[in-house]
Amino acid sequence: ESFLLHADSARNRLVGIGFVSLTYVFFTLLDGNAKWLIRAVPVIEVVWVRFVSHAVLSAAVLLPTHGLALARSKHMKLQIVRGLLMVSMTAINFTALLYLQLTVTSSIFFSVPIIIALLSVPLLGERMDARRWIAIAVGFGGVLVIVRPFGAGFHPAMILSVINAFIYAVFNMMTRRLAAHDPPETTQFLSALVPALGLAPFALALWQTPPNALHWTFMLLLGVFGGVGHYFLALAHRYASASTLAPFMYPQVLYMAIFGYLVFGDVPRWPVALGAAIVIGSGFYLLQRERARR
Repeated sequence: ESFLLHADSARNRLVGIGFVSLTYVFFTLLDGNAKWLIRAVPVIEVVWVRFVSHAVLSAAVLLPTHGLALARSKHMKLQIVRGLLMVSMTAINFTALLYLQLTVTSSIFFSVPIIIALLSVPLLGERMDARRWIAIAVGFGGVLVIVRPFGAGFHPAMILSVINAFIYAVFNMMTRRLAAHDPPETTQFLSALVPALGLAPFALALWQTPPNALHWTFMLLLGVFGGVGHYFLALAHRYASASTLAPFMYPQVLYMAIFGYLVFGDVPRWPVALGAAIVIGSGFYLLQRERARR
């Protein structure tokens, strides 16, 4: 029997929007925390501890009520692939954060709805009219304004953020599909367990003891921020469609800008703000076209 999604209603859409809004607050805390940690601890170690602490926390909270059913999925292969995508995204994103401001990585990340529209042609067999193709082209133009591949502000780590956005688009489509069959608790637990097991030999081989108790505390908090964020994301996809939820990731650029300024003293440059505005505008247009089509 499928794990049914909630019916499409105004109330359920509102609940989904509430959960996804909270999701991006926790993801901002996750990225900001990681950016601070990777200045003192190897990236692979931070990535691994993020998933181990997430998996342990989830098991402690959920195993007493769900038992071994927590780790059972109707689509285990899909969950494993999703978990591997999660490792890739986290490692790529944390590496990019070594070199880039939080606002740069988040602004490039906003191209995800545009990439989803692009991928829906080969993956879902959807047809695109000329207006949607133009919106996609304009959106990627916005990404180029941020990245400025031939400008003085270009850094190769920006390419990592673009790759990360493509991976997340596929990840997002898989999350929606799994939401119809597995409980959100199972999805968020397996999304931590798969990476924790897969990365263990590599992280332990390169292990460096964190400098002090503060670093240990923030490393353990990575699991809290990531676990709660992905649990809320899985819940949001049960209450509302991806096209309904997508616009509510955009306020994350404000959270990132505030966090980056308060913690690192980073002030976003004008090309980042302009590019983010173009990408967000294109994303909104595509979402409105999608709603009108449906």
